[in-house]
Amino acid sequence: MRETRRRPVWFLLAVVAFELQCRDPVAPISGAPNEVRDVAGMKLCWCPPGRFLMGSPRGETGRRPDETQTEVTLTKGFWIGEFEVTQGQWTTIVGAFPDKAPSAPFGEGDEFPVYWVDFEEAEGFCRTLTERAHGSGEVPNEWEFRLPTEAQWEYACRAGTTTATSSGDALGHAQANFASAPLNGNDDGPAAHRATPVGRFSPNPWGICDMHGNVFEWCRDWYHAELPGGTDPDLRDVKGAPNRDGTFSRVRRGGAWNDDGWACRSAFRLRYEPERRADHIGFRVVLVRRG
Repeated sequence: MRETRRRPVWFLLAVVAFELQCRDPVAPISGAPNEVRDVAGMKLCWCPPGRFLMGSPRGETGRRPDETQTEVTLTKGFWIGEFEVTQGQWTTIVGAFPDKAPSAPFGEGDEFPVYWVDFEEAEGFCRTLTERAHGSGEVPNEWEFRLPTEAQWEYACRAGTTTATSSGDALGHAQANFASAPLNGNDDGPAAHRATPVGRFSPNPWGICDMHGNVFEWCRDWYHAELPGGTDPDLRDVKGAPNRDGTFSRVRRGGAWNDDGWACRSAFRLRYEPERRADHIGFRVVLVRRG
C-alpha cells in the first residue's frame, strides 16, 4: 500500500493564502500608485494613505473663496475608478437609464461617461455594484463601493502634486476635455464641446484618467463653504448652510466639457442639488473599507 506523504504546515498555509488571493482580486487590500486592478468589472487605481493640503493657494488662477487651504490626513488607502463610470457599465450593473438616455449631442456610447443621473441614483449604482461584488466573492464584506468623499476625490486628483492641475499650472485641450478658454494660455488644440470616451487623455501620476474635464463628478459630501479638514473627513450626513431657497447641495468636482480650463483645476468645487440631473454630471466610484 502506497504511503501518503504528509505536507508540512507551511506548505498548507501557503496553498490556502494563494487560493484566497485568487478568489479575492483585491487581497491583500493594498496596492501601489499606478497599479490597476479589475474588480467587479471596474478598473481601479490604488491611492495610498497620506496627508495633503486640500484647496488652492492664494494667487492661483481662477481661485474662489471656498477653496481656502486646509490640511487633510487620510489614514486608510482606497481604490478609485481609473475612469468615470461609463454608459456601458451603467446598463450592465443597473439596466435602463433613470431619466433621459444619453444622446449624440452630449456624447453617446458604451465608452462615454454616464450622465443625466442624480446623486441618489449614483449612490444606488454603488450599492448594487457592492452587492454583486460581495455575492461573487470578489470583494470582502467589510469593503464597499461608494462615491468618494470630497477629500478623497481631491487627493486622488492631485496624486501627490501641488499645482493647479495634476499636470502643472496650465491646462490645454490636448490634456483634458473642456470648452474654449484654456488655463493660463496653454491653447494647444480644439475643444470637443461634448463628452468624450473615457481614457482619451493622459492619466495623472497615479494612473487615474479624466479627473480634469469631461464630466463633473458627484462626491459623497454635502457642500460646505469651508473645506473639510482634519482626519478622514466625511460629510455624507452633515449638511452645510442652506441655499437661498432653503435647499441643500452636494459637491461636484472636476470640471466638464462645457466649462473653461480654470474650472477644471484640482481644487475647483461646485454645489448642486442632489435631486437634479445634467448633461455634464456623472461620477466615479471608490472601493473603501467600511468604518
